[in-house]
Amino acid sequence: MLVRGLLITPSLVGVLATPLVQSIDVHTPRAIQAADPQSCPGYTAMNVNQTGSSFSADLVLAGEACNVYGPDLTQLKLTVTYEESSRIHVKIADPEGKRYQVPESVLPRPSSSNCNSASASILFKYIASPFSFSIVRNGTNEVLFDTSSYPLIFEPQYLRIKTSLPQNANIYGLGEHSDPFHLPHGITCTMWARDAYGIPVNSNLYSSQPMYLEHRSTSTHGVFLLNSNGMDIKLSDEGVKSTLEYNIIGGILDFHFLSGSNPADVARQYAEIVGLPAEMPYWGFGFHQCRYGYKDYVNVATVIGNYEKAGIPLETMWTDIDYMDQRKVFTNNANYFPTDKMREIVDQLHEKNQHYILMVDPAVAYQPDTNYTAYDEGIKADVFMKRPNGTTFKSVVWPGVTVFPDWFHPNVGNYWTEQFLRFFDKDTGIDIDGAWIDMNDPATFCDYPCIDPFQSAQNQSIPPPRLSPPPALGTLVPPFKRAVAATNTTGLNYLEPPYHINNTNGAISDLTAYTDIIHANGLIKYDTHNIYGHMMAVETRKAMLMRRPGKRPIVITHSTYAGTGHHTGKWLGDNLSQWDKYRSSIAGMLGMASIAQVPMVGSDVCGFGGNTTENLCARWAMLGAFYPFYRNHNQDVATSQEFYLWASVTQAAKNAIDMRYRLLDYIYTAFHQAHVDGSPVLSPLFYKYPKDSNTFGLDLQFFYGDSILVSPVTDENSTSVSIYLPKDIFYDFLTYAPVQGQGANVQLTDVGFTTIPVHIRGGAVLPLRTSSAMTTFALRQQDFNVVVAPGTDGKATGSLYLDDGESITPSATTEIKFDFSGSKLTASGTFSYDAQVKVGLVTFLNVASAKSVLVNGKAVDAGKVKYSAATKSLVATTGISLKSGFTVELK
Repeated sequence: MLVRGLLITPSLVGVLATPLVQSIDVHTPRAIQAADPQSCPGYTAMNVNQTGSSFSADLVLAGEACNVYGPDLTQLKLTVTYEESSRIHVKIADPEGKRYQVPESVLPRPSSSNCNSASASILFKYIASPFSFSIVRNGTNEVLFDTSSYPLIFEPQYLRIKTSLPQNANIYGLGEHSDPFHLPHGITCTMWARDAYGIPVNSNLYSSQPMYLEHRSTSTHGVFLLNSNGMDIKLSDEGVKSTLEYNIIGGILDFHFLSGSNPADVARQYAEIVGLPAEMPYWGFGFHQCRYGYKDYVNVATVIGNYEKAGIPLETMWTDIDYMDQRKVFTNNANYFPTDKMREIVDQLHEKNQHYILMVDPAVAYQPDTNYTAYDEGIKADVFMKRPNGTTFKSVVWPGVTVFPDWFHPNVGNYWTEQFLRFFDKDTGIDIDGAWIDMNDPATFCDYPCIDPFQSAQNQSIPPPRLSPPPALGTLVPPFKRAVAATNTTGLNYLEPPYHINNTNGAISDLTAYTDIIHANGLIKYDTHNIYGHMMAVETRKAMLMRRPGKRPIVITHSTYAGTGHHTGKWLGDNLSQWDKYRSSIAGMLGMASIAQVPMVGSDVCGFGGNTTENLCARWAMLGAFYPFYRNHNQDVATSQEFYLWASVTQAAKNAIDMRYRLLDYIYTAFHQAHVDGSPVLSPLFYKYPKDSNTFGLDLQFFYGDSILVSPVTDENSTSVSIYLPKDIFYDFLTYAPVQGQGANVQLTDVGFTTIPVHIRGGAVLPLRTSSAMTTFALRQQDFNVVVAPGTDGKATGSLYLDDGESITPSATTEIKFDFSGSKLTASGTFSYDAQVKVGLVTFLNVASAKSVLVNGKAVDAGKVKYSAATKSLVATTGISLKSGFTVELK
């Protein structure tokens, strides 16, 4: 029996989620469910109070307590607020409000207009006894969420609420997982962040995103549960209907219902709750190279040089934990990655307008009395997480025995920022351009119960020895220049709760920080586990802002929660070099970008674990070029997979990066729009064709931005692919030839390993660069090619946003709206930013015959107009200034 205790302090009174564990047996068997949840009495709504914009009631237990996994709470408080015409907030909590809720410091609550229900898009309806509620559309009474027939259960460590859904309901979201984007029925989505090597299917992964979107042929709506506790969400079929059931191990029920009514509307409405996505620096959309296993600075510099020799644009070089001294965060090895050599590499990159990023983990090596600054200063500031008995929590991560920052400690922000300012000092340290944060689930290597972390580290040989000698003293950096605290009174069990969520690791404290840890503000990690990575991401962004005030930081995180995209981007974790992971990367990306509002997202291109193959890497190099975050990364024990190692992959990468870079301002504009109003940066096909039921289950094609349809070859070693083209007009991106979609599959053949099918959706005006470049800095010096791709109605629209590419608040911006109608393209807007480039070309698609061109009413020389009858495209060389509006007309 393990006994734990902590003295009560006044600062903890009233802030604890629930009382702390007094005594537990870590080998307690799985609790036996005491009763069938369906036999429970539920609650009765009493003392109802209703206004035009709100509703409240007391919920009183309606009969004999069921006590499924603990004592039923006898009374609850229901509050309902019509916050906006498109959003209803439904909250069921304990009357005193003492149970844990996600702190507003973690996720600030949205503003509320207190809309009158008469003008709301959706309505709250209820039955008093047994209490149930439904959300319905105003005017049609279409039921979106309905808990009738399923009793509400609310216990100290078990909450259950269940809704009926239409048969074969189209449900998306509830990440993070590697399952299909269109969730299969019979699945359980578990919210419990964990380090998940290989990103297996049917498993909880690194993030917790308890938001789902349901799409129907009539409309789309969203449901967000603001709860960071562990939970199972079960999507099932019951006869002629479907159901969605929440089983939660703590907190409260805090629902936000979003009316839509189309998918993009839901995305924008969700962004109003969790925050608009962070605006990224222009250079962040370049190509990134990384590997766990670059053995020394010579290796790193050689890789940079090899990309240059191969002519493959490399924007940013990354280094994994290899650079660290014994894998201790905020250190570098003096022999393998000496500071002077690392500074030389960074200086050369910066001279060539390239960038550098290093990994930072949360776990700090437990090394007292060794002059390890990150540990000593953390102890001095008292910022590491503690056990209930007041001792510092220790486990095992990369450097061996470690301690962990407590992101709720009032001093932790200053501590974290100081480590960044010291170690990454631009004058004396390694002057990074962005940060990569890993292992922040938080992950550990010590199996539960981790009784002796020191023995565990020794048994696992952590940190491992280096397998190669360091570079000889004086070895030069290879050149890569171009020619261009409380007492426990209830016995609640925070390590082994009675309801066991479907955590793949088993016990909720296995391979992570213990869930009985008490934060500095009195909260318990049992409640806050799923927001640990989010909080680290927020603090890391703040630290990077302190390093370069006013400049947009790029931070890529492992673990996310609702709202993380407001601060950082994410990579989809340690995937494998397998075709199924190549395919599932699309669904994972769509889940984060189009639902969870984390649009700066991508997978490890060519796969992280295992050995890739030439054909797989070639295909992935091209698919990855249409991830918002594009990085090649793999593990130390796998074979190298830099693009330049194979001729076909080299060419595939060049071809794909050429398309990506020419489209970079187009996607940069899409990100700006997402930052303004939450519009999706990536979309599944049904977002654009919500009435076409054939699109509802598609997750191997997607829209990059608003108008670029990407349809990769997805079968191993195949040169053909069956793609779905909705009933609309499209244009081949490379040839500009029109393709009429019929709402049917089209078989593409002879798709070589250096090409990827990409189409322009009709109705778009695309601002492309006329050519690619080796860096995004050089790319910004290229003129524009404005491509007009008319829709079936002969019209097209588009936009272009320009700024300096790095300032949080740019001093000047240009925002152009393009409108094409009646053979005339009009560009209007604001033109404050001087991009020092022009519209060099204007390209019109689906032009039946050769025509003359007028710019601002003046004819363009006939020799500067080229028409292709084969592709029905007309290209005019124009040289139009981007300092004012203009018109281009076909005559």
